[in-house]
Amino acid sequence: MPGTSTAVTIRPLDELDISGIVRIDEKISGIYRPEVWETRVMYYTRRDPGASQVAVIGGKVVGFMLGDLRAGEFGLDEPSGWVERFGIDPDHRGQDLGRKMFDAIKTHFVAEGAKSVRTLVDTNDGGVAGFLKAIGFAPAPLQALEIRL
Repeated sequence: MPGTSTAVTIRPLDELDISGIVRIDEKISGIYRPEVWETRVMYYTRRDPGASQVAVIGGKVVGFMLGDLRAGEFGLDEPSGWVERFGIDPDHRGQDLGRKMFDAIKTHFVAEGAKSVRTLVDTNDGGVAGFLKAIGFAPAPLQALEIRL
């Protein structure tokens, strides 16, 4: 069995996780943007505690998944969980961290009365689209529409 330094803990997001999320985002995107993540983390920790989770290994945040429970948006009265953003440190991919965080979020949504979990995906991003399909997401009748400006 791996030592405690490689044990994974999945837990709810808190404000102290901002720097870890900024580090992961910078590794993935190449852009350092702490102000963006501070705003998002504060929003999600206040809006729906438990609907956003982090993966921690050896005391270090190595993954995050941000979401919340909503009802009434887009004419959908039924409560739905929404997953907005997620990321895994590239050095820690392939350890099922995304699925573990999603399972924790899904458990929270069910306990809060959600009847579905929704997200949006850029179908040109094969990695993200493949991950979402692997954890059970499928096309839905709800369709995203846009006007390019």
